[in-house]
Amino acid sequence: MLVEVMLAVLIFSIAVIGLGRCVENCIAADRLNEENVKACLALENAMAAVEAGAVPLVESNTEELKGRFSGMKLRTVRTPLKEKNEKGQEIFGLFAVTLSVEWMSGGQKQSKELQFYLSPRQR
Repeated sequence: MLVEVMLAVLIFSIAVIGLGRCVENCIAADRLNEENVKACLALENAMAAVEAGAVPLVESNTEELKGRFSGMKLRTVRTPLKEKNEKGQEIFGLFAVTLSVEWMSGGQKQSKELQFYLSPRQR
């Protein structure tokens, strides 16, 4: 009888440990998902600011984000495009803009990137 009770307790303990691992993995996945959503929002905000002309666009720029996005670094890279129109004439003022966000999560470096084309407004 004692052996049966000890065996039941062992099986129950293994099940509880397995369940604890599952809960731990779910919490980690949820945290990564929240960080990913926050990174996407930071990229969208940066893209809207660049498209609106609210920030000056330089060749390359890296900045530490503050507030809600603290702990993240935003890197902006502008590359001029050398495209031609249907007449073979070069089109001036087109840029490929790459925005990337980097952050540390669980001791590992995470990143997210967004690339779009831009034709700055003439002032």
